[in-house]
Amino acid sequence: MRNAALSSMLNLARPVFAPPLDGDFRPAVLANRAFEKTVRASGAVPLLIGLERADHQISVHETLVFPEDHPQAVENLHYVERLVKFLLWQRGGHRLYIGGPKSIGEYIRKVYSTDGERQFDFRFMGEQVYEKPFSVIACEPDEVPASREAGQRLGRHLDGCRIGFDLGASDRKASAVVDGEVVYSEEVVWEPRKHADPAYHYQQILTALKTAAAKMSRVDAIGGSSAGIYINNRPMVASLFRSVPANRFDEIRDLFLRIQKEMNVPLEVINDGDVTALAGSMSIEDNGILGIALGSSEAAGYVDMNGHITGWLNELAFAPIDDNPSASVEEWSGDRGCGASYFSQQCVFRLAPKAGIEIPSELTDADKLTFVQDKLETGHEGAIKIWQSMGIYLGYGLTHYADFYDIKHVLILGRCTSGRGGDLLLEGAKNVLKSEFPDLAERVQLHLPDEKIRRIGQSVAAASLPSLNS
Repeated sequence: MRNAALSSMLNLARPVFAPPLDGDFRPAVLANRAFEKTVRASGAVPLLIGLERADHQISVHETLVFPEDHPQAVENLHYVERLVKFLLWQRGGHRLYIGGPKSIGEYIRKVYSTDGERQFDFRFMGEQVYEKPFSVIACEPDEVPASREAGQRLGRHLDGCRIGFDLGASDRKASAVVDGEVVYSEEVVWEPRKHADPAYHYQQILTALKTAAAKMSRVDAIGGSSAGIYINNRPMVASLFRSVPANRFDEIRDLFLRIQKEMNVPLEVINDGDVTALAGSMSIEDNGILGIALGSSEAAGYVDMNGHITGWLNELAFAPIDDNPSASVEEWSGDRGCGASYFSQQCVFRLAPKAGIEIPSELTDADKLTFVQDKLETGHEGAIKIWQSMGIYLGYGLTHYADFYDIKHVLILGRCTSGRGGDLLLEGAKNVLKSEFPDLAERVQLHLPDEKIRRIGQSVAAASLPSLNS
């Protein structure tokens, strides 16, 4: 559907708080709630969306839509497609059940296909992540399989001498941890996305581990976090390794298995977002935590009310939060309005020209972010507006996330939260919540850890992943 046609069909609510550098921002949470309110007043019918992923686990989301013969039934298509997109990247799945009006199921099957508008998601979820064909099954609501979830308690082990590492697109971090106390940490700039040779990645990571190992008398275990999707210590897809050709990607999938053999100790590596949430749960000493790292991209993770990691993808970098049909295009998936363009250094780079800031092109991405952050610390008006805009994005984005996660706490980490930027992010988000969503503001606490934890907290939490008794 073309942007102009979509704009005329949808009544996208303007937010009370407009980002200073993005007046066209249209929060997905407002669009969804407006649609749902209209549907409830118009004789709604149920729609069930089931997502089947590894080990036959199934997530089910229930909503309401217009009946097939309703004059506004065409509006179902955009609403459900954006909902499916969000759920796929939140929970994952290679088989999708659409239980409701047939026109919706047929539309989703067409869009999520080899030549459809969401062909990236089709291939990513099927071939790359779950290594199974992606399929869409249009059915009746009662034919959607029942929910079947399985959580896992992970980490929180700090006994012995451990190494924790965190691999980002701009820097890699490593910490040496002895009985829960950090005795060494380092942060090294690297640019993995520009290197096609798996040997580069192997040597860089191994160097980081051996450097940390040299600071302790022995190494008992290694835990790591990294952007991407990991299954049994194997990266299925990761933006860090985007330049590695497909015919050599098996070397990446076995990367950490080889490193474990080299180091000869227990090793666990999981998605960096889940480690963010784990770090929050450990520091706050509570559960129901959504962790968000605003770094080279957006990383997210979730610890549920029972203290479990759910097995969901939580790849919110690809989940839409802006319903503006002309919203920013996410560089990898090619979709609009996705989290990575709003909650990461990509957002800083996107807004910098609007703020009157010209970033030297020869700098690394890490140095580009530092360049803009330096201006922020000196009070540059344009730089302040960048972080004010991101704070407003965050307020509406968190409200959207709260419609899909049961949360008590939100932990915000990452390089974009360093210095004055973190305070501006928190201030903007809290203003949105208090003014527009007071009920949510009362039941959810936002946390911005101190500077040290912001930068190395994930590597320390990652160190706790392996158990010495398993």
